[in-house]
Amino acid sequence: MTQPVLPRPVDRALDPSFRHGQSTEPNYSGVTSFLRRRYARDGGGAEVVVWGVPLDVAVSNRPGTRFGPRAMRATSSILDGDPVYPFGIDPFETLDVADAGDCVFDYGLPAGIPQAIQAQAAAHYARGSHLVTLGGDHFLTYPVLKALVERLGAPVALVQFDAHQDTWDDDGGRVDHGTMITRAVKDGLIRTDRSIQVGIRTHAPNTFGIEIMDALTAGELGPAAVAARIAARVGDAPVYLSFDIDAIDPAFAPGTGTPVCGGLTTREVISCLTRLGSLDFKGFDVVEVSPPYDHAEITALAGGTLASLYLCLLAQRKARGHLLAL
Repeated sequence: MTQPVLPRPVDRALDPSFRHGQSTEPNYSGVTSFLRRRYARDGGGAEVVVWGVPLDVAVSNRPGTRFGPRAMRATSSILDGDPVYPFGIDPFETLDVADAGDCVFDYGLPAGIPQAIQAQAAAHYARGSHLVTLGGDHFLTYPVLKALVERLGAPVALVQFDAHQDTWDDDGGRVDHGTMITRAVKDGLIRTDRSIQVGIRTHAPNTFGIEIMDALTAGELGPAAVAARIAARVGDAPVYLSFDIDAIDPAFAPGTGTPVCGGLTTREVISCLTRLGSLDFKGFDVVEVSPPYDHAEITALAGGTLASLYLCLLAQRKARGHLLAL
């Protein structure tokens, strides 16, 4: 008698014992944690914690980034079950990753949002977790950086993929996606001599000494040369990687609050990121995914893919003996 074929497991996100390997769930069903990792509000002792920051207060044109974390979790379901391209590895054989859900704050009290993000990021760092953040308005990078630098006791280099420098003037009290780098520099969170912004295609009055690689230059150089230039700039400094999805041309990522034509292609940024394995990563975010402007979910898929590639970089670093815990 032929034995019945057992169905594939579903809802592994609700199984606290599910720590390693991929879930191989049907793409269309199950609780959609990021890449089907187990949910653990306090991180569950995981060395890498993914969380969302559904912040949506200060885009200059189109709102909707509060839905970014949810959309990236949903689209990540299609990425689970196979070795991650182009690495060809399952990062979860090496890494213990949990999804801690979303940051909690009162949208009706916007002045308190930065402190709420910083406090909850700090709680994850205090448990020793390496933090991967899904967003959300790009302002979230500032309070996450504050918590990270407080944990490390020293500023970090910043690698920022973006269409914008985010260095406009700030009186120190704004919650604004265009001024958080200004605040981070003034607060001493960033080593400007080791920092670089890639894909820029707007102008801002200040660079603060951060190296600027505009989109035309990046396109002309090609991904391998861009990666080499990033690595040369950062050197051996601890580094935070922030990826604003509008670094990618709106032809490939239309679902963002601030689209700017002339950006990099998804293939180019993937090729570049996979070459950054020598960097001493301390954290990552992918931000400004705004699903209402992309019914095909291309932008959310791009964001989720970039986060999965970052996890592969961490898995490779761990395999080489580097500690990921902070």
